[in-house]
Amino acid sequence: MSWTRRLLVALSVVLAALAAALVTASGAQAHEERPVTFPDGSGSVPVLRTGEPDLLVCKTDRADFERRTANFPDALKVRNQELFARCSRTGYRHIQQAVDAVDRPGMTIAVLPGLYEEEPSLAPPAGSCAALKAPRSALGYQILSYEQQKQCPHNQNLVAILGKKDLQIEGTGASRLDVVVDAKYAKLNAVRADKSDGIYFRNFTAQRTTFNSLYVLAGDGFVIDDVLTRWNDEYGFLTFASDHGLYKNCESYGNGDSGIYPGSASDINDGRGYDVPRHSIEITGCRSHHNMVGYSGTAGDSVYVHDNEFDHNMGGASMDSAFPGHPGLPQNHARFERNLIHDNNQNYYRYVDDGTCAAPPVERGYEQGVVCPQISMPPGTGIITAGGNWNLYEDNWVYGHQRAAFFLSAVPAFIRGESAWGKQTDTSHHNRYAGNHLGVDPSGRSRPNRTDVWWDGQGSGNCWQADAGASTPGALPACGTRRGDVSGNTGRLVGEPVKLAQLLVCADYSVQARRLPAGCDWYGARGIQRVETQLALASALVLALVGGILWWRRLRGSRLAGAATLLGLVGLALEVAGSTLRLTAGPVPAVALLLIGLWWAGVGLALRPHHPAFARTTLALGALTLLDAFDKAVLMIPWIPLGPAWPRTLLAVVWVLWAVVAAGRAATTAAPPAHEEVTGRTGTGLPAGGTA
Repeated sequence: MSWTRRLLVALSVVLAALAAALVTASGAQAHEERPVTFPDGSGSVPVLRTGEPDLLVCKTDRADFERRTANFPDALKVRNQELFARCSRTGYRHIQQAVDAVDRPGMTIAVLPGLYEEEPSLAPPAGSCAALKAPRSALGYQILSYEQQKQCPHNQNLVAILGKKDLQIEGTGASRLDVVVDAKYAKLNAVRADKSDGIYFRNFTAQRTTFNSLYVLAGDGFVIDDVLTRWNDEYGFLTFASDHGLYKNCESYGNGDSGIYPGSASDINDGRGYDVPRHSIEITGCRSHHNMVGYSGTAGDSVYVHDNEFDHNMGGASMDSAFPGHPGLPQNHARFERNLIHDNNQNYYRYVDDGTCAAPPVERGYEQGVVCPQISMPPGTGIITAGGNWNLYEDNWVYGHQRAAFFLSAVPAFIRGESAWGKQTDTSHHNRYAGNHLGVDPSGRSRPNRTDVWWDGQGSGNCWQADAGASTPGALPACGTRRGDVSGNTGRLVGEPVKLAQLLVCADYSVQARRLPAGCDWYGARGIQRVETQLALASALVLALVGGILWWRRLRGSRLAGAATLLGLVGLALEVAGSTLRLTAGPVPAVALLLIGLWWAGVGLALRPHHPAFARTTLALGALTLLDAFDKAVLMIPWIPLGPAWPRTLLAVVWVLWAVVAAGRAATTAAPPAHEEVTGRTGTGLPAGGTA
């Protein structure tokens, strides 16, 4: 690697780290699990069995059972009555008892309508299980090995399914609410399936945990069918390091992280382009709403997400490459099609601010709509990609968002624990956003997003549909008809400086410490409180002051310099106003840069006869500023590793210092005696041929 490229990569490591702020508010909030590897991929998606169940689970309160089944369709009511009679004689009273009785692959457990609190499993650990030695996660729970889970299955799990193969567990009610598994906030997981290939879950509800309602770990083959999860500290559904998975007709709400989390899905397409032989997990027909985010997944690789609805969360869907310990990083090959992603404008940070989330989970009011966000993220966003590659977003309906439809930023590899130089800029590349329906609902009613695209500018091969509305940057690489065709492709190593500064500030969030970053509008900062506005205002004040002094001391006799300085002041004011009013996705930023660039160009021309070196620097600064305006509004300039904003910002610092020195020296120039004739005086206030 050449020294110039190494320097750029080193700079990207420092600067692009800010982009990780999107999902790395605190490493303490990452999902942490024992080291696992992907399945060998020899499994398959299990198929629903419809024969007689092998094992039955029911409660003994017949009056309660009759009440729960009173409104069932006649045939279903009769069927449940027959099963209840059989279960009363030979069945089990707790789901865990039936799971423990499974003695061969291919068995089915039928769970009759009722509330299952699994009282024998609720007790806190005792004896040797209370003294297990294991590392602790940053959130405080123990990271147990598989052997320790087998030894003490209920330290963390209400229902533990460990190593059972081809097991089917289904509720027999008319809806998924007829069978409820309730952890009562006493366990990390309501139902955990660990190394249980071919498991099939159907027609029940799992709820109220301090982490996940339904957890599938290291499984080759699973189906989650018509299951509801709700009211959890972290996730509704969590599947991890698994393959041949299918979520269908599911629902999740009231979760502090995401409703649906296919984290570390099997990385079967690593090294491929857009065309892949299969996906590891399919998610279809599900609805995830009123969570922090509807769908998320660190290393959510090769997941096919189609015909779902993600609505009324803080964010619709997100995927990232930000947390270490997740196999399959960096994230790649998610495919989103025909999803409804809309109105994700909830802002649950108020429950952190007012102390609600500091109470024990059972007292927080999850059942009344409280959600305690576990990480930092921008509310009002449709799809967030923080460090992902080769993702396809096509034919989705994305509308009604108060921030952005699509949000793309990079995450350097050292965030996930990889220090090799060549990996630091390996995200975000080849993400295709094409053929989506933006700002309109399926009925054709206008439901605009405030911004259709927010992109930090880093990466290569990313493209967007030509009919995208307001975006930042204003000019985007366009997708061709064929996947892989990109018009105006760029390959920047580092994102835009102001955007990275915003992500850095917004990173300083902690639900445990009740810390909401000041200066970040994700948490309610407005106007001058926002870091972007503060940066714009500080820059404008410094440049206006220095530029004004320079004009007064050196250039007030030049009409060109006067007109240029006036344009510059207008441009600086427009830049601050645009930032204050959040007009960053329209023409305002480019117009402001255009005026500021003309200011520096005019001042540089006025300085040329008398201070050539300073004039050349000023003209270069003007050219870079005009180039930056062009880059943001007309066409992102290809072939350059850094956007014009970076050299412009660095050169502006040099210019300010130089201008202060120049103006100061001019101010100390002694005036000639009144009786002496002054010759060779120019309109600049300097002797002809003089320098500052």
